[in-house]
Amino acid sequence: MKIAILRVLLIAAVSPVVWAAPDTPVVDVYKSPTCGCCSKWVDHLKANGFTVRSHNTHDVAPYKARLGVPFGYGSCHTAQVGGYLVEGHVPAKEIKRLLKEKPSARGLTVPGMVTGSPGMEAGGRKVAYAFFS
Repeated sequence: MKIAILRVLLIAAVSPVVWAAPDTPVVDVYKSPTCGCCSKWVDHLKANGFTVRSHNTHDVAPYKARLGVPFGYGSCHTAQVGGYLVEGHVPAKEIKRLLKEKPSARGLTVPGMVTGSPGMEAGGRKVAYAFFS
């Protein structure tokens, strides 16, 4: 009887930890399985506390269309998090800010493949870049 009670208490003590939702929503990333910079961007997100689900595909165009990436603002990978579009090498800190402030926007994009952006590091070399919402 005592063992059964201890098991119930142990399960009750551990359950909230197991069932607790993460602080940040899961990021779904649609990328080519052979793109190294996409994988590095995923690593950047994970290193900054995000849970990431990578969806490898040889054609990201349907995902870009479904999520509404504007023409000319695309990059090599597309993501969705918390109902927002994240296109390209957007820094994790900007995604966190987006999720915290919850603006009336479709999401964020860093068009192209900008040297020095997360996943596109090149020996400390950085190029100034802008991101759009």
